[in-house]
Amino acid sequence: MLDLSNVSYRVVLVPESGSQLNITKTVESLGWEENERELAMRINITLKNQKYNDQYISSIAKPNCMIGIFAECGSTNDEVGRGTIVNWETATSVAKDEFTLTCYDNLFNLQKSQDYVYHSAGVGTKTVIMGIFDDWSVPVETYEGPNETHAKLVYKSETLSDIILDVLDDAVKKGAEKCIVRSSKGKVSVLPKGSNKIVYHFGEDNSVLTKNKLSTADLITRVKVIGQEDDDGKSSVEALIDGKTEYGIRQKIYVRDKDDSIDAAKKSAQEIIDEKGDAEETRTVQSPDVPFVRKGDLVHVTAGTLDGYYYVDGIQHDADTGKMTMNLGSVEKSTSSAAASTTENASTEFNKGDKVILNGAVYLDSYGTGKGKTFTNYTGTITIKVDTSRKCPYHIDGLGWVYPDTIKKA
Repeated sequence: MLDLSNVSYRVVLVPESGSQLNITKTVESLGWEENERELAMRINITLKNQKYNDQYISSIAKPNCMIGIFAECGSTNDEVGRGTIVNWETATSVAKDEFTLTCYDNLFNLQKSQDYVYHSAGVGTKTVIMGIFDDWSVPVETYEGPNETHAKLVYKSETLSDIILDVLDDAVKKGAEKCIVRSSKGKVSVLPKGSNKIVYHFGEDNSVLTKNKLSTADLITRVKVIGQEDDDGKSSVEALIDGKTEYGIRQKIYVRDKDDSIDAAKKSAQEIIDEKGDAEETRTVQSPDVPFVRKGDLVHVTAGTLDGYYYVDGIQHDADTGKMTMNLGSVEKSTSSAAASTTENASTEFNKGDKVILNGAVYLDSYGTGKGKTFTNYTGTITIKVDTSRKCPYHIDGLGWVYPDTIKKA
């Protein structure tokens, strides 16, 4: 367990010379954040403008130099963020001499750059996203994201970050898991939400503040599927997908791509209803800072009106106050055939110690919450067996919990 009363931070500056300077003692204020619909981490830091080796820090910490943040808590000591200096601003008076830096990680250029991107029908998600990383020389750690087949993709003048997010959203509409793009230690990864190995718990004893809000302001209750224009520029209505029309008609238009079938367009329209067809719930938790929590992580919260597992959709760390604020999203229940199987169908033929072959996903707990990595023909051992009335009563090696119909005896 982390002792959150004993968290320390270290700030390192990498100037033009390439050396590493520990500037922690000059730090007046420090915070970093990862926001929804943004790829890059942002670091905000204010420093006392004192001398270091006969030079003022403000003359050493120049735009495009790198800042690294490290956190230590008990036996855990690791880098939690890095970025290059984008904004540099001084504030000098009789009482103080300090300057403020705003830094972003190596995904910032994708947020600030537009491009023309074209792919013909049949392109895979991975090809599109990895192509952008390659074109822009973004180092990649791992790609564990979707690889759905897309209709023709044409982006004429959109930012590269919006293109990546749009392609990932389109993959979700086609049945893929929701994924996040984030940079860690200078390398980018595309990961399913909730793929963190350590899941932190926040309860009444350590949560400072919880907020829960419901809003129907952005509700969509009907999606109208429109076909391609004819020679006269006229389009026909090919389908109407209704949601909770008792709230009134709040309509969105979905234009079917000529490479998409009507059934595929209807499926995409239904995905919009599934995502936007209910009251939007906003959940915020403020707690003592756990500097190792990242956007996209899975957390467990039992505080206020919150009780269960949630995804971190956005997070702000404040080293000054030792607190962090998390914006939380729902953990979607799996709609796979395995998840749909009833407890009555749960197999009891497996026992602890059995060698099995796994063809399916692992989950965070025996209730089927928090879908993790999917395995094919993985041979492992059942290390834990619990009540077989649960959806995922078997735990394999150190991987996670599994549905009975995804394993067979080796």
